[in-house]
Amino acid sequence: MGELSDLLHAAATAAGAYRASLAHRAVTPAAAGTELRDAFGGPLPEAATPPEVVLEELLAAAGDGLMGTAGPRYFGFVIGGSLDAATAADVLATGWDQCAFNAVLSPAASAAEEVAGGWLKELLGIPATASVGFVTGGQAANTVGLAAARHRVLADAGWDVEANGLQGGPRVRVVAGTERHGTIDRALRLLGFGTSVVEEVAADANGAMDVDDLDRVLSAATKAPTIVCLQAGNVNTGACDPLRGACELARRHGAWAHVDGAFGLWAAASPSMRHLVDGVELADSWGCDGHKWLNLPYDTGFAFCARPDVHAAAVSYSAAYLVGSGGEPTAGADFTLESSRRARGFATWAGLRQLGRQGVAELVETSCRHARRFRDALAAAGADIANEVVLNQVLVGFGDGARTDRVIEGVQADGTCWVGGTTWRGRRLMRVSVSNWSTTDEDVDRSVEAILRVAAAV
Repeated sequence: MGELSDLLHAAATAAGAYRASLAHRAVTPAAAGTELRDAFGGPLPEAATPPEVVLEELLAAAGDGLMGTAGPRYFGFVIGGSLDAATAADVLATGWDQCAFNAVLSPAASAAEEVAGGWLKELLGIPATASVGFVTGGQAANTVGLAAARHRVLADAGWDVEANGLQGGPRVRVVAGTERHGTIDRALRLLGFGTSVVEEVAADANGAMDVDDLDRVLSAATKAPTIVCLQAGNVNTGACDPLRGACELARRHGAWAHVDGAFGLWAAASPSMRHLVDGVELADSWGCDGHKWLNLPYDTGFAFCARPDVHAAAVSYSAAYLVGSGGEPTAGADFTLESSRRARGFATWAGLRQLGRQGVAELVETSCRHARRFRDALAAAGADIANEVVLNQVLVGFGDGARTDRVIEGVQADGTCWVGGTTWRGRRLMRVSVSNWSTTDEDVDRSVEAILRVAAAV
């Protein structure tokens, strides 16, 4: 046991040193491609290698290929950097090596999920009676939510989709905004609907769903099993669909309302931003990421459902050897797609415990303030801001699309910060996503200086 303790201590020391360096080091990796494959490569060893040697080899092979995603100047893909307490809890979760399938396999993992799930619902404005499944991320959360929707709308139509599948059953209408996230389409593929089933609803100037057009689409066909997919946090602009009006329309038409709130749902945790998700409690299911705005380790997401019985009916299973499965839905595997689940509830509990209610609100509000700081500084220098900055997303243009792409490539190569590109409404744009808890005003200003310096040179 002493040898394992020494090994873990060495790994934690290396990880801590890396995290401490992020505020100063280049965000972009120093190596990629063939160089890294060669570092990791070579023939599979015939004999065993001592664990301490393996750790040294891993550190040497990976070091130059690590992207500074956990650091304060990474502004790509709407992802944060893991909080200190959540990072430490995840290390413990790995060391404890618990299977979080249910309370029989790990009472502690189950209890952590139950308590953290209650805190999450309170922060996000989701009814306390809703169920929550700790899943891998936004994709799994949306898939689980839409599986629950599929179950319910077809059960109401007299069809058992779990027993009979979709073939031969009533056709389901799926209504979604034109600017929905791609995970919605992939969930529809995985659930057997296909993407051609989608009836699209127009968006307003900033990418939020047009409720009048939703009314038109819902009223355009005779009554049928219907799922409405809504969005809190447009991945390009940050815009949130008008949830209250949209959910009320869905209810009027007997439809299930699912909210993809991968990052935008966290607006509910901020008193100054909560109005953007007004009416969120009226939905039937919700999907949310933890590794985005809550700054938890990767492999953390949340699937909520207003009807725990529907949630469990859609995704749970039982077997003779599974002690504690079946019967009344409780938690754990009853609400997720995985059986051999890592105990991700520990890190969620720790992150929420570190921040508290006020800390979560400050994290959201500070990110939004930093986004506005980006907007103002870049606009003052002549860049084109293409969206209304309502949350933490800023779309920036530098003339035509080709030049904008050159600026993005130059910024990524420079290494001061990292930003990505996107195409929104036919335009190539730089997308700045501010989500990291450790970002400061100075980080924003350094990043703006680097962006403008690159832009002046291309």
